[in-house]
Amino acid sequence: MATFRLHSGKVLAVDLSGDAVTAKNGSMVAYDGHMTFKRLTGGGEGLRGVVTRRLTGEHRTVMEVRGEGTCWFADRASEITLVRLTGDTLYVEADSLLAADAGLRTGTTFTGLRGAAQGNGLFTTTVRGHGQAALLSDGPAVVLRVAPHAPLVVDPGAYVAHQGDVRQSFQSGATFRTLIGEGGGEAVQIRFEGDGLVYVQPSERTTVAGDV
Repeated sequence: MATFRLHSGKVLAVDLSGDAVTAKNGSMVAYDGHMTFKRLTGGGEGLRGVVTRRLTGEHRTVMEVRGEGTCWFADRASEITLVRLTGDTLYVEADSLLAADAGLRTGTTFTGLRGAAQGNGLFTTTVRGHGQAALLSDGPAVVLRVAPHAPLVVDPGAYVAHQGDVRQSFQSGATFRTLIGEGGGEAVQIRFEGDGLVYVQPSERTTVAGDV
């Protein structure tokens, strides 16, 4: 299995010994040894992935990197966070997934109003299995715990990913002060309940509700 390690927080080094990883297309910045690069269709899921992602409006372009040596990946100087999966599922925005062990299975899942609120469609990417994945965030990602009887509410513009036995729902934070422009601006919120982790970034992306 490939070995993932961070280099300065904004560059991911992956040591390969004949195995492979999937990575965001165009994210390779350097490598040593012998490497081959192959663009994958349908987010790495073949023809089924092409059809699914076109129907859902969820986009992800990836490449397979295979060989002997070390390959370095980065994306627009974004911060990188490593997540280890042990048979569980990671839910992540497609643009926030930098790389993953080739043995991990990717797919799409329905997110409902959360995706609509972010302007990213109604579906998001899933990563399942055993291995490591690398997440991208605008600023160092913060990992927040969701515990039973302690739900977590997140601004959709700051959401990056989540994992564990977590349920999510959409709620409106709009008040009269928000509508007249005197509120905090966070009219759209995501509520997480259950037991797991939520990854958020300290910089909010623009959503269909505006800069929330």
